[in-house]
Amino acid sequence: MTILFEPHRREAQHFAVLLGSDVHTATSGEDLLRLLAEYPADQSVILGPGVDLSVALAMAAECRVTRPALGIVLIRERVDVGLLGVALRSGIREVVPANDPAALLAACARSLEVSRQLGPAAGHGSRRFGSSAMDAKVITVFAAKGGCGKTTLATNIAVALAAGGAHRVGLIDLDLAFGDVAIMLQLVPERTIVDAVGQHLDETLLRSILTPYTSGVDTVLAPPGPAEAERVTRGLVADVLEFARGMFEYVVIDTPPQFTDHVLTALDLSHVHVLLTTPDIPALKNLRITLDTFDLLDLPKEQRFIVLNRSDAKVGLTATDIERVIRAPISAYVPSSRDVPVSINRGVPIMLDNPHHPVSTSIREFALGWLTTPTPPRTPVRGLRRMLKRGR
Repeated sequence: MTILFEPHRREAQHFAVLLGSDVHTATSGEDLLRLLAEYPADQSVILGPGVDLSVALAMAAECRVTRPALGIVLIRERVDVGLLGVALRSGIREVVPANDPAALLAACARSLEVSRQLGPAAGHGSRRFGSSAMDAKVITVFAAKGGCGKTTLATNIAVALAAGGAHRVGLIDLDLAFGDVAIMLQLVPERTIVDAVGQHLDETLLRSILTPYTSGVDTVLAPPGPAEAERVTRGLVADVLEFARGMFEYVVIDTPPQFTDHVLTALDLSHVHVLLTTPDIPALKNLRITLDTFDLLDLPKEQRFIVLNRSDAKVGLTATDIERVIRAPISAYVPSSRDVPVSINRGVPIMLDNPHHPVSTSIREFALGWLTTPTPPRTPVRGLRRMLKRGR
Protein backbone atom coordinates (compact mmCIF):
# COMPACT_ATOMS: atom_id res chain seq x y z
CA MET A 1 0.00 0.00 0.00
CA THR A 2 1.00 3.61 -0.59
CA ILE A 3 0.34 6.81 1.35
CA LEU A 4 -0.12 10.02 -0.66
CA PHE A 5 0.33 13.34 1.16
CA GLU A 6 -0.86 16.42 -0.75
CA PRO A 7 -2.45 19.42 1.06
CA HIS A 8 -4.41 20.62 -1.97
CA ARG A 9 -7.44 18.39 -2.42
CA ARG A 10 -7.71 18.75 -6.19
CA GLU A 11 -4.04 17.82 -6.65
CA ALA A 12 -4.45 14.98 -4.17
CA GLN A 13 -7.40 13.60 -6.13
CA HIS A 14 -5.49 13.89 -9.41
CA PHE A 15 -2.49 11.90 -8.14
CA ALA A 16 -4.68 9.38 -6.31
CA VAL A 17 -6.50 8.58 -9.56
CA LEU A 18 -3.18 8.23 -11.36
CA LEU A 19 -1.74 5.90 -8.72
CA GLY A 20 -4.77 3.61 -8.55
CA SER A 21 -6.91 2.13 -5.79
CA ASP A 22 -4.14 1.01 -3.42
CA VAL A 23 -3.58 4.52 -2.04
CA HIS A 24 -4.35 6.15 1.31
CA THR A 25 -4.63 9.94 0.88
CA ALA A 26 -3.65 12.52 3.50
CA THR A 27 -4.31 16.24 3.05
CA SER A 28 -2.89 17.38 6.38
CA GLY A 29 0.07 16.59 8.59
CA GLU A 30 -2.27 15.07 11.17
CA ASP A 31 -3.77 12.75 8.55
CA LEU A 32 -0.29 11.69 7.46
CA LEU A 33 0.84 10.86 11.00
CA ARG A 34 -2.36 8.92 11.60
CA LEU A 35 -1.92 6.88 8.43
CA LEU A 36 1.75 6.16 9.17
CA ALA A 37 0.75 4.84 12.60
CA GLU A 38 -2.28 2.96 11.29
CA TYR A 39 -0.47 1.27 8.41
CA PRO A 40 3.06 0.45 9.67
CA ALA A 41 3.56 -2.09 6.88
CA ASP A 42 3.08 0.46 4.08
CA GLN A 43 6.26 0.68 2.03
CA SER A 44 5.85 3.95 0.14
CA VAL A 45 4.97 7.58 0.87
CA ILE A 46 4.44 10.01 -1.99
CA LEU A 47 4.77 13.69 -1.14
CA GLY A 48 2.91 15.92 -3.57
CA PRO A 49 4.08 19.26 -4.99
CA GLY A 50 2.04 21.13 -2.38
CA VAL A 51 4.12 19.74 0.49
CA ASP A 52 6.65 22.28 1.73
CA LEU A 53 10.19 21.17 0.89
CA SER A 54 11.43 21.66 4.46
CA VAL A 55 8.64 19.38 5.72
CA ALA A 56 9.53 16.74 3.13
CA LEU A 57 13.22 16.84 4.01
CA ALA A 58 12.54 16.66 7.75
CA MET A 59 10.21 13.71 7.31
CA ALA A 60 12.73 11.85 5.16
CA ALA A 61 15.53 12.46 7.66
CA GLU A 62 13.34 11.07 10.47
CA CYS A 63 12.17 8.04 8.51
CA ARG A 64 15.70 7.08 7.41
CA VAL A 65 16.29 6.18 11.09
CA THR A 66 12.86 5.06 12.32
CA ARG A 67 11.53 3.33 9.17
CA PRO A 68 14.45 2.77 6.79
CA ALA A 69 12.48 0.45 4.50
CA LEU A 70 9.89 3.16 3.82
CA GLY A 71 10.49 4.68 0.39
CA ILE A 72 9.71 8.37 0.00
CA VAL A 73 8.94 9.73 -3.48
CA LEU A 74 8.87 13.52 -3.86
CA ILE A 75 6.86 15.28 -6.59
CA ARG A 76 8.00 18.78 -7.54
CA GLU A 77 6.90 21.29 -10.16
CA ARG A 78 10.54 21.76 -11.14
CA VAL A 79 13.41 19.30 -10.69
CA ASP A 80 17.04 20.38 -10.89
CA VAL A 81 20.42 19.05 -9.76
CA GLY A 82 20.42 21.13 -6.57
CA LEU A 83 17.05 19.77 -5.49
CA LEU A 84 18.10 16.20 -6.31
CA GLY A 85 21.22 16.51 -4.18
CA VAL A 86 19.39 17.94 -1.15
CA ALA A 87 16.55 15.42 -1.44
CA LEU A 88 18.75 12.34 -1.80
CA ARG A 89 20.97 13.39 1.10
CA SER A 90 17.93 13.67 3.35
CA GLY A 91 16.82 10.13 2.50
CA ILE A 92 14.22 10.76 -0.22
CA ARG A 93 14.44 7.85 -2.63
CA GLU A 94 13.08 9.42 -5.84
CA VAL A 95 12.27 12.95 -7.12
CA VAL A 96 9.97 13.31 -10.14
CA PRO A 97 8.39 16.23 -12.03
CA ALA A 98 4.68 16.82 -11.46
CA ASN A 99 3.86 16.87 -15.18
CA ASP A 100 5.34 13.43 -15.96
CA PRO A 101 2.90 10.66 -14.93
CA ALA A 102 5.04 7.91 -16.50
CA ALA A 103 8.09 9.01 -14.49
CA LEU A 104 6.02 9.02 -11.29
CA LEU A 105 4.70 5.50 -11.83
CA ALA A 106 8.18 4.23 -12.71
CA ALA A 107 9.69 5.90 -9.63
CA CYS A 108 7.02 4.37 -7.39
CA ALA A 109 7.68 0.93 -8.86
CA ARG A 110 11.44 1.26 -8.31
CA SER A 111 10.92 2.46 -4.75
CA LEU A 112 8.56 -0.40 -3.91
CA GLU A 113 11.00 -2.90 -5.40
CA VAL A 114 13.79 -1.59 -3.17
CA SER A 115 11.49 -1.84 -0.12
CA ARG A 116 10.52 -5.40 -1.00
CA GLN A 117 14.15 -6.40 -1.42
CA LEU A 118 14.92 -5.06 2.03
CA GLY A 119 12.31 -7.37 3.54
CA PRO A 120 13.27 -8.62 7.03
CA ALA A 121 16.72 -7.05 6.59
CA ALA A 122 15.16 -3.65 7.22
CA GLY A 123 15.35 -4.42 10.90
CA HIS A 124 19.09 -3.81 10.75
CA GLY A 125 18.43 -0.18 9.97
CA SER A 126 16.60 0.32 13.27
CA ARG A 127 19.77 -0.16 15.27
CA ARG A 128 20.75 3.06 16.90
CA PHE A 129 23.55 5.02 15.30
CA GLY A 130 26.74 4.42 17.23
CA SER A 131 25.61 1.14 18.72
CA SER A 132 28.54 -0.77 20.11
CA ALA A 133 26.88 -3.97 18.83
CA MET A 134 28.00 -3.11 15.29
CA ASP A 135 31.27 -4.45 13.97
CA ALA A 136 31.58 -3.18 10.42
CA LYS A 137 33.10 -5.02 7.54
CA VAL A 138 35.83 -2.69 6.25
CA ILE A 139 36.19 -2.58 2.46
CA THR A 140 39.06 -0.73 0.78
CA VAL A 141 38.78 0.13 -2.91
CA PHE A 142 42.19 0.53 -4.55
CA ALA A 143 43.69 1.01 -8.01
CA ALA A 144 47.35 1.79 -8.61
CA LYS A 145 46.48 3.70 -11.79
CA GLY A 146 44.35 6.83 -11.77
CA GLY A 147 41.34 7.20 -14.04
CA CYS A 148 40.03 3.65 -13.59
CA GLY A 149 36.80 4.81 -11.94
CA LYS A 150 37.76 4.04 -8.35
CA THR A 151 35.74 6.79 -6.66
CA THR A 152 32.75 6.00 -8.85
CA LEU A 153 32.94 2.36 -7.80
CA ALA A 154 33.43 3.18 -4.10
CA THR A 155 30.46 5.57 -3.95
CA ASN A 156 28.16 3.18 -5.78
CA ILE A 157 29.24 0.23 -3.62
CA ALA A 158 28.38 2.31 -0.55
CA VAL A 159 24.92 3.10 -1.93
CA ALA A 160 24.35 -0.55 -2.91
CA LEU A 161 25.30 -1.83 0.55
CA ALA A 162 23.09 0.75 2.26
CA ALA A 163 20.11 -0.64 0.29
CA GLY A 164 17.99 2.44 0.75
CA GLY A 165 18.69 2.71 4.47
CA ALA A 166 18.51 -0.95 5.50
CA HIS A 167 22.17 -0.81 6.54
CA ARG A 168 24.41 1.93 7.87
CA VAL A 169 27.43 2.54 5.65
CA GLY A 170 30.37 4.83 6.28
CA LEU A 171 32.14 6.12 3.15
CA ILE A 172 35.63 7.42 3.94
CA ASP A 173 37.70 9.44 1.45
CA LEU A 174 41.36 8.63 2.11
CA ASP A 175 42.58 10.40 -1.01
CA LEU A 176 43.52 13.16 1.39
CA ALA A 177 45.24 15.47 -1.08
CA PHE A 178 42.90 15.20 -4.08
CA GLY A 179 39.76 13.41 -2.85
CA ASP A 180 36.76 13.44 -5.18
CA VAL A 181 34.00 11.96 -3.01
CA ALA A 182 32.67 15.40 -1.98
CA ILE A 183 32.52 16.80 -5.50
CA MET A 184 31.21 13.55 -6.97
CA LEU A 185 28.30 13.57 -4.49
CA GLN A 186 27.98 17.37 -4.60
CA LEU A 187 28.52 17.61 -0.86
CA VAL A 188 29.57 20.85 0.80
CA PRO A 189 31.28 19.67 3.99
CA GLU A 190 31.21 21.77 7.10
CA ARG A 191 33.90 19.55 8.62
CA THR A 192 36.37 16.99 7.27
CA ILE A 193 38.83 14.49 8.71
CA VAL A 194 41.34 17.30 9.28
CA ASP A 195 39.02 18.72 11.98
CA ALA A 196 39.93 15.72 14.14
CA VAL A 197 43.68 16.47 13.99
CA GLY A 198 45.20 17.12 17.40
CA GLN A 199 42.08 16.04 19.28
CA HIS A 200 41.26 12.95 21.29
CA LEU A 201 39.14 10.96 18.87
CA ASP A 202 36.06 9.28 20.23
CA GLU A 203 32.68 8.31 18.80
CA THR A 204 31.20 11.74 19.49
CA LEU A 205 34.00 13.54 17.65
CA LEU A 206 33.79 11.14 14.72
CA ARG A 207 30.04 11.77 14.45
CA SER A 208 30.71 15.51 14.36
CA ILE A 209 32.90 15.23 11.23
CA LEU A 210 30.43 13.06 9.31
CA THR A 211 28.65 14.55 6.32
CA PRO A 212 25.37 12.72 5.55
CA TYR A 213 24.65 11.82 1.96
CA THR A 214 21.64 9.58 1.39
CA SER A 215 19.60 7.16 3.45
CA GLY A 216 22.05 4.87 5.25
CA VAL A 217 25.22 6.54 3.90
CA ASP A 218 27.38 8.99 5.85
CA THR A 219 30.75 10.24 4.69
CA VAL A 220 34.10 11.28 6.15
CA LEU A 221 35.44 13.68 3.54
CA ALA A 222 38.98 14.59 2.58
CA PRO A 223 40.40 18.04 3.44
CA PRO A 224 39.81 20.82 0.91
CA GLY A 225 43.50 21.05 -0.11
CA PRO A 226 46.83 19.14 -0.14
CA ALA A 227 48.41 21.37 2.53
CA GLU A 228 45.81 20.39 5.11
CA ALA A 229 46.08 16.75 4.10
CA GLU A 230 49.67 16.65 5.38
CA ARG A 231 48.36 17.19 8.92
CA VAL A 232 46.48 13.88 8.93
CA THR A 233 48.58 11.18 10.55
CA ARG A 234 48.52 7.45 10.07
CA GLY A 235 47.47 7.09 13.70
CA LEU A 236 44.43 9.30 13.17
CA VAL A 237 43.37 7.22 10.16
CA ALA A 238 43.67 4.05 12.25
CA ASP A 239 41.56 5.60 15.03
CA VAL A 240 38.90 6.78 12.58
CA LEU A 241 38.60 3.30 11.08
CA GLU A 242 38.47 1.58 14.47
CA PHE A 243 35.70 3.86 15.78
CA ALA A 244 33.83 3.66 12.47
CA ARG A 245 33.68 -0.11 12.85
CA GLY A 246 31.50 0.35 15.92
CA MET A 247 29.20 2.88 14.26
CA PHE A 248 28.44 1.26 10.91
CA GLU A 249 27.73 -2.14 9.40
CA TYR A 250 30.00 -1.47 6.42
CA VAL A 251 32.88 0.96 5.98
CA VAL A 252 33.90 1.67 2.37
CA ILE A 253 37.24 3.41 1.86
CA ASP A 254 38.21 5.31 -1.29
CA THR A 255 41.97 5.66 -1.75
CA PRO A 256 44.56 7.48 -3.86
CA PRO A 257 46.50 5.50 -6.50
CA GLN A 258 49.61 5.19 -4.31
CA PHE A 259 50.77 3.06 -1.39
CA THR A 260 50.86 5.91 1.14
CA ASP A 261 51.07 5.44 4.90
CA HIS A 262 47.34 6.06 5.10
CA VAL A 263 46.60 3.48 2.41
CA LEU A 264 48.82 0.87 4.09
CA THR A 265 46.94 1.49 7.33
CA ALA A 266 43.58 1.06 5.60
CA LEU A 267 44.69 -2.11 3.84
CA ASP A 268 45.91 -3.56 7.12
CA LEU A 269 42.64 -2.79 8.91
CA SER A 270 40.39 -3.98 6.07
CA HIS A 271 38.55 -7.25 5.72
CA VAL A 272 38.16 -6.93 1.95
CA HIS A 273 40.31 -5.38 -0.77
CA VAL A 274 38.50 -4.41 -3.97
CA LEU A 275 41.07 -3.94 -6.74
CA LEU A 276 39.89 -2.06 -9.81
CA THR A 277 41.33 -2.16 -13.31
CA THR A 278 40.38 -1.41 -16.91
CA PRO A 279 41.13 -3.44 -20.07
CA ASP A 280 44.29 -1.60 -21.13
CA ILE A 281 47.89 -2.69 -20.74
CA PRO A 282 49.08 0.13 -18.38
CA ALA A 283 46.22 -0.52 -15.94
CA LEU A 284 46.74 -4.29 -16.07
CA LYS A 285 50.48 -3.87 -15.53
CA ASN A 286 49.81 -1.74 -12.46
CA LEU A 287 47.31 -4.29 -11.15
CA ARG A 288 49.85 -7.07 -11.56
CA ILE A 289 52.40 -5.00 -9.59
CA THR A 290 49.71 -4.31 -6.99
CA LEU A 291 49.02 -8.03 -6.56
CA ASP A 292 52.75 -8.74 -6.18
CA THR A 293 52.99 -5.96 -3.59
CA PHE A 294 50.01 -7.40 -1.70
CA ASP A 295 51.85 -10.73 -1.59
CA LEU A 296 54.91 -9.00 -0.12
CA LEU A 297 52.66 -7.31 2.43
CA ASP A 298 51.15 -10.68 3.39
CA LEU A 299 47.65 -9.47 2.54
CA PRO A 300 45.54 -12.64 2.16
CA LYS A 301 44.56 -13.67 -1.35
CA GLU A 302 41.08 -14.72 -0.22
CA GLN A 303 40.32 -11.12 0.77
CA ARG A 304 40.98 -9.73 -2.72
CA PHE A 305 38.30 -9.13 -5.34
CA ILE A 306 39.20 -7.83 -8.78
CA VAL A 307 36.69 -5.69 -10.65
CA LEU A 308 37.12 -5.02 -14.37
CA ASN A 309 35.63 -1.64 -15.26
CA ARG A 310 34.59 -0.79 -18.86
CA SER A 311 34.68 -4.54 -19.40
CA ASP A 312 32.88 -4.42 -22.75
CA ALA A 313 35.34 -2.03 -24.37
CA LYS A 314 36.44 -3.35 -27.77
CA VAL A 315 40.19 -3.11 -27.27
CA GLY A 316 41.35 -6.53 -28.45
CA LEU A 317 41.64 -8.10 -24.99
CA THR A 318 39.32 -10.89 -23.85
CA ALA A 319 38.58 -11.77 -20.24
CA THR A 320 40.81 -14.82 -20.65
CA ASP A 321 43.66 -12.61 -21.91
CA ILE A 322 43.26 -10.29 -18.92
CA GLU A 323 43.20 -13.09 -16.33
CA ARG A 324 46.30 -14.58 -17.96
CA VAL A 325 48.11 -11.23 -17.70
CA ILE A 326 47.18 -10.54 -14.07
CA ARG A 327 47.33 -14.23 -13.04
CA ALA A 328 44.19 -13.88 -10.93
CA PRO A 329 40.45 -14.35 -11.43
CA ILE A 330 38.07 -11.45 -12.09
CA SER A 331 35.16 -11.24 -9.64
CA ALA A 332 32.99 -8.65 -11.39
CA TYR A 333 32.59 -7.04 -14.80
CA VAL A 334 31.24 -3.48 -15.01
CA PRO A 335 30.27 -2.38 -18.53
CA SER A 336 31.00 1.02 -20.07
CA SER A 337 28.26 3.60 -20.45
CA ARG A 338 28.08 7.32 -21.16
CA ASP A 339 25.38 7.42 -18.46
CA VAL A 340 28.09 7.05 -15.81
CA PRO A 341 29.83 10.42 -16.48
CA VAL A 342 26.38 11.99 -16.86
CA SER A 343 25.44 10.77 -13.37
CA ILE A 344 28.78 11.99 -12.01
CA ASN A 345 28.19 15.46 -13.45
CA ARG A 346 24.74 15.50 -11.84
CA GLY A 347 26.23 14.55 -8.48
CA VAL A 348 24.03 11.45 -8.17
CA PRO A 349 25.58 7.94 -8.25
CA ILE A 350 24.14 5.86 -11.06
CA MET A 351 22.96 3.37 -8.42
CA LEU A 352 20.48 6.06 -7.29
CA ASP A 353 20.00 7.80 -10.61
CA ASN A 354 19.06 4.59 -12.44
CA PRO A 355 18.94 1.50 -10.18
CA HIS A 356 18.16 -0.85 -13.10
CA HIS A 357 20.94 0.38 -15.39
CA PRO A 358 23.37 -2.41 -16.41
CA VAL A 359 26.19 -0.62 -14.55
CA SER A 360 24.04 -0.39 -11.40
CA THR A 361 23.04 -4.03 -11.70
CA SER A 362 26.62 -5.26 -12.07
CA ILE A 363 27.87 -3.24 -9.07
CA ARG A 364 24.88 -4.26 -6.93
CA GLU A 365 25.35 -7.95 -7.77
CA PHE A 366 29.03 -7.69 -6.90
CA ALA A 367 28.41 -5.83 -3.64
CA LEU A 368 25.61 -8.08 -2.43
CA GLY A 369 27.14 -11.28 -3.76
CA TRP A 370 30.75 -10.85 -2.63
CA LEU A 371 30.90 -8.15 0.05
CA THR A 372 28.05 -9.11 2.40
CA THR A 373 29.36 -12.49 3.54
CA PRO A 374 30.23 -12.89 7.26
CA THR A 375 33.15 -10.72 8.32
CA PRO A 376 36.41 -12.70 8.20
CA PRO A 377 39.01 -12.17 10.95
CA ARG A 378 41.69 -9.62 10.11
CA THR A 379 45.14 -10.99 9.56
CA PRO A 380 47.69 -9.55 12.03
CA VAL A 381 50.47 -7.33 10.69
CA ARG A 382 53.59 -9.28 9.79
CA GLY A 383 56.35 -9.57 7.19
CA LEU A 384 57.13 -6.55 5.05
CA ARG A 385 54.22 -4.58 6.50
CA ARG A 386 55.82 -4.66 9.91
CA MET A 387 59.17 -3.58 8.45
CA LEU A 388 57.52 -0.79 6.48
CA LYS A 389 55.81 0.53 9.58
CA ARG A 390 59.02 0.36 11.57
CA GLY A 391 60.98 2.06 8.79
CA ARG A 392 58.42 4.82 8.43
